[in-house]
Amino acid sequence: MQSRLPPERELASQLGLSRSALREGLELLEAEGRIWRHVGKGTFVGERPLHGSVDLNLLSEVTNPEEVIEVRLLFEPLIAGLAALRATPAEIAHLEHLLEKSEAARDAVAWERWDTALHRAVAQAARNKLLLAIFDAFNGMRRQAAWGKLRGETLTLDRLSLYRAHHREYVAAIADRDGPRAEQAMRRHLQTVRDNLLNASAVRPAPVEPAGAPIAQPRHAAIEKRMGGNG
Repeated sequence: MQSRLPPERELASQLGLSRSALREGLELLEAEGRIWRHVGKGTFVGERPLHGSVDLNLLSEVTNPEEVIEVRLLFEPLIAGLAALRATPAEIAHLEHLLEKSEAARDAVAWERWDTALHRAVAQAARNKLLLAIFDAFNGMRRQAAWGKLRGETLTLDRLSLYRAHHREYVAAIADRDGPRAEQAMRRHLQTVRDNLLNASAVRPAPVEPAGAPIAQPRHAAIEKRMGGNG
């Protein structure tokens, strides 16, 4: 059973924290999936509940990463296009904030945390409850153990630099209210992720360390130079 946390002012007083320090901590916990927030209702402990009775453990037994990425390719570009048309200024500012967090990630665990938060924020900004429920279902699949192992094996420094550039592209398109460009940027990003995750090559580059080790310099100029200016 999920429990609701006290209001921010009361919780900050109980913990002896400033409101800003509390918000930063809550943001981190939300990105990790340990709490969730609902405007007008409060903050709750645990993962955000899915609409309906979806059993992710059961689904994981009858599907596979290839099928999940196919679903993402069907829906997430559409979601990004809608977000470009419907996102509020506050939601766009939040996307840019999460983008900065992902740029600053120094290990694979931090990258996964902010990458997941950014993609979900795009889904929220699309303002379609059914699409958000579908997103939450396949996003929940990505938390299964098999997915974590696969992502850990395929996340490399060069790929991380490319993913960061892709994130900048679709966030910029959403901020510019350019739906077709946002849709195209998200599709290109997910196609790249798919190709890397499902690469049939027997030889794989060394993966990024799961935690603690530096992964890449987030400076835009350095990434664009590495990418030949195509980011």
